[in-house]
Amino acid sequence: MEKIAAVTGATGFVGRNIVRELLEHGWSVRALVRSEDKARKVLPESERLSFVVGGVLDDAVLDRLMDGATASVHLIGIIRESGGDQTFEKMHHEATRRVVAAAERASGDTPMRHLQMSALGVRDGSTIPYQATKRAGEKAVEASGLRWTIFRPGLIHGPEGEFTNMAADWVRGKAAPFLFIPYFVPGWLPGGRGAAVAPVRVEDVAAMFRTALEREASIGRTYDLAGPEILAFDEMLRVYREKVPGAKRLPLIGVPGKIAALKAKLFGMIGLGGLLPFDEGMARMAMEESMSECARARADLGFEPQSFTESLASYADRL
Repeated sequence: MEKIAAVTGATGFVGRNIVRELLEHGWSVRALVRSEDKARKVLPESERLSFVVGGVLDDAVLDRLMDGATASVHLIGIIRESGGDQTFEKMHHEATRRVVAAAERASGDTPMRHLQMSALGVRDGSTIPYQATKRAGEKAVEASGLRWTIFRPGLIHGPEGEFTNMAADWVRGKAAPFLFIPYFVPGWLPGGRGAAVAPVRVEDVAAMFRTALEREASIGRTYDLAGPEILAFDEMLRVYREKVPGAKRLPLIGVPGKIAALKAKLFGMIGLGGLLPFDEGMARMAMEESMSECARARADLGFEPQSFTESLASYADRL
């Protein structure tokens, strides 16, 4: 039987790497895209790659996406709301619910379709809207009749990553605040250590999505994915400052995360939230630790990620 994966979020940073991984290992990919022209610019050329143009909230579009697919990978999500359909509730919860329903319709009376979901940094009981709606999406997957796998990756890095390129601009003095390298610290006081993070390479994440589709052990499992190197957020930025070509010896300054979150909340209440490069939820999430031993992923999927410092050094000259 031909292996066909229906992929949402295919043109995003993680999505394009998962598409490459699937194609390189014999899968055919049907990608949901807003613009086929944009998709062809960022995705590899392949006779086994096809496109369905439309939105994730359109059931008819999702039915075309799922028709004949043997697996589905759901990657759509946002880190900041921007109005219209771009809200956490619509993009995380409703979109996931519709993808699940479409997969169930396509499966018919024998629901064997393997649905994967990426749920970045989700915590049970979180009051952060980003995380709360992601968890609601997870519950929709868990309650379905599908064969499912959920991934919870931490901070994903790679040469095409938005955060990676922002950090490169910070250390070069090419992005605000220009004169120093910022990071959020827990609490109300400036300075101090940032939250602990274990950055994970995007290629390692993509390999796990593909491996899970091919192993029965992944069915009904939720996997944390994090790198083996644990760093305070400011330590991680020092590695960027050391490895990125053209970086300046700018100081690192810890910004109180609670003050930043309060400021973002107040700006949002008066309609000026767009003036800040972050919102309340982003500031609060930056104060939380993001690391895991990933024991289950190691045992079931053979997860052996590369260290952050080593992998950054391998691609820093492309930033």
